[in-house]
Amino acid sequence: MHIRRSPFFYVGDKYKIISKIKQYFPKKINRFIEPFTGGGTVFLNVDAKHYLLNDIDKNVYSLQNYLLCYATDPKNIFDEIFYVLKKYNFSRSYFEDIVPSKLKKIWKKTYYARFNKNGYAELRKDFNESRKKNLLELYVLLIYGFNRMLRFNSKGKFNLPVGNVDFNKNVYNSLSDYFKFVINKDIKWHSLDFSIFIKSIKYKKDDFVYLDPPYLISSSEYNKLWNTNKEHLLTKSLDELNNKGVKWAISNVASYRGRENRIFTTWMRNYNVFKIDSNYISYHNNFKKEIKEVLVTNYDKEK
Repeated sequence: MHIRRSPFFYVGDKYKIISKIKQYFPKKINRFIEPFTGGGTVFLNVDAKHYLLNDIDKNVYSLQNYLLCYATDPKNIFDEIFYVLKKYNFSRSYFEDIVPSKLKKIWKKTYYARFNKNGYAELRKDFNESRKKNLLELYVLLIYGFNRMLRFNSKGKFNLPVGNVDFNKNVYNSLSDYFKFVINKDIKWHSLDFSIFIKSIKYKKDDFVYLDPPYLISSSEYNKLWNTNKEHLLTKSLDELNNKGVKWAISNVASYRGRENRIFTTWMRNYNVFKIDSNYISYHNNFKKEIKEVLVTNYDKEK
């Protein structure tokens, strides 16, 4: 089975475990509804008639819609990306290797970061100083940024340092796969708080909601704005959907480095729980995390 990866390349996305999760999804899906879409790896690997997607992060929302606009003319955006790569002298091994061999010998494991550092800083400066934020420039910053995150300071300036990454075959293929998948799909994007998004929908037969919320007990950048109040609101929202007969599945971390998400683990006892083996890399130290990830559903697995 061919797995499509989000062209956002988030660390901690569901790319490596989507096949494990998907086996528990309903066989027939009318509308695939995702309140925490993020990079979009999950929806890119789900066959549905319609897609209702949401992310509260306005930058994620803007970039997703930006890429969606190029589905009928992907060559155009590739040309634009390649122009930016050449303008700022980024490494681009997909179509030419411009990193000096001497640099590769001196910095065997980090030569991409060393090579791209100056161009990245220049692009970041140009992006931050521009009154109208250029989404193409933001996407290139995402590709070459550390751990490929969208991170801004209190003044609204993009402040992520350069990562040890490159525009290689994987980046090109992920974008190509994205455009091939979305071109004929009925996809509608929203940028709302998850609870408002969930309540705004008039549910129909064979609708399916998948949730991958921020994790209450882990320490990644994505999870910093999550708290116990939102965790309680999340479980309450799912109980309400269950009472309406709407099928849903949720990914979450039950325990992390000796800590337990008691709100979630107590609540999930009322539903079906499946352990998902995962091997995420830590944002802080690049070692594998000691985590127990689960998928919880309000329906029985279909045979």
